Amino acid sequence: MHDENIMKMAERADVEIKDVPTLNILLCYLLYKIDRPVETEQLYDIAIGTEVVNYFYYQDSIDYLIKNGLISVETEDDGKECYILEEKGRECARQLKSYAPKSYRDKLVLAALRYFARVKAEQDLKIEYIPLEKGYYTHIRCIDTGDDLMDLKLYAPDLAQAKMLGEKVLLNPAGFYGKVIELALSNEEPPYDLSDN
Repeated sequence: MHDENIMKMAERADVEIKDVPTLNILLCYLLYKIDRPVETEQLYDIAIGTEVVNYFYYQDSIDYLIKNGLISVETEDDGKECYILEEKGRECARQLKSYAPKSYRDKLVLAALRYFARVKAEQDLKIEYIPLEKGYYTHIRCIDTGDDLMDLKLYAPDLAQAKMLGEKVLLNPAGFYGKVIELALSNEEPPYDLSDN
């Protein structure tokens, strides 16, 4: 029930924030809840993807947070830049969170959780769409430590339906794999009628 209430409140946050101080608090709160370095592109995708955060206000907020030492930018070993929440930013998130509406906080955190779940799923799953003479294959590979756990092709009559299959699998790759294994293990030969009638 608690998750359902959060979802309902998050859905109410449907108006763009055009107030940089509130956005500063929201971004600090988001980084606080994520509690790890976040690639600059990932934070942008999460924030802008919610349609709550306007691009221009986002840029102003990021500039302010960096300039005032609430967040910093570090370059990872792979060359990607990440935002790090500094102690000043943590204090902002803890002490000022009530100044940013809960519906917006929940919407951003929910968007981040979904985003990172999808990133993880895409690492464990490879999906490609193979055109056929009539229709497409949705080619799904579940990968674990470099080996294929499952390699499966599903037929779809057109690309739109093939992509819909791929998107559905991406929602919960482990659940999909589990259901396929469960179905395979519980599958039985149909009973034969051996009566003399």
